[in-house]
Amino acid sequence: LFSSMLNAWFTGQWDITQFTHPLSCMLLTVAVSMKLGLVPFHFWFPEVLQGSSLMTSLLLATVMKFPPTILLFLTSPSLNPTLLSTMAIASAALGGWMGLNQTQIRKIMAFSSISHLGWMAIILIYNPKLTLITFYLYSLTTAAIFFTLNATNTLKLSTLMAAWSKIPTLTATLMLALLSLAGLPPLTGFLPKWLIIQELTKQELTTTATIIALLSLLGLFFYLRLAYCATITLPPNPANHMKQWHTNKSVNTLTSTLVMLSIMLLPMSP
Repeated sequence: LFSSMLNAWFTGQWDITQFTHPLSCMLLTVAVSMKLGLVPFHFWFPEVLQGSSLMTSLLLATVMKFPPTILLFLTSPSLNPTLLSTMAIASAALGGWMGLNQTQIRKIMAFSSISHLGWMAIILIYNPKLTLITFYLYSLTTAAIFFTLNATNTLKLSTLMAAWSKIPTLTATLMLALLSLAGLPPLTGFLPKWLIIQELTKQELTTTATIIALLSLLGLFFYLRLAYCATITLPPNPANHMKQWHTNKSVNTLTSTLVMLSIMLLPMSP
């Protein structure tokens, strides 16, 4: 509001898509970045997600980011490109770096969101439609992961180890959804990162594309850590523990559909 009022004061225009004054553009960039949780305005987001339930965390990580993302899309010509690119690189770096030593899954997903916001912000100036595609696919994959975690009642890494005995099939597909969020081919999450790197290369920003691609390896580490805990490790059990050979838990149709879409959309892309 302050940036739009300042722009109207200097230029006489109230249209938010036509900011021309540099100070208004900078204030708008900072304001939307704070709403999204871009670095260095990210400190509130991991703590809020950690204190919320899984379904509330899902809404905060996806639905509540939709309005500021649309605002970014509409005001992309008015944003400060240098400031936005700097915050994007910092978000991709800190999102991956700060998620390495976390044991709470909601905090890991929060830093994952910050890292993905870096990818969305870096391409916004050059191709805003790619930002929306990245946000949609990120929301789809994140929703699949949160629904799976909610079905297995998993909040931290130690409880993720026991999820295999509850719903084996869903836990196995959770590993693929996590790898899709990491951006590994041939899963769905590879598509937006592939398109972003391709667009940055077309804009002769090969160095920027290389840096942000290397920073995504930090996130890949803790995604692999989650996948390892979900599928390979087992919780400690006494020797006389009777293995559960049958599970009575049914898998929600919505959860199954979201997981399949988060894994198999890449072959259907143009």
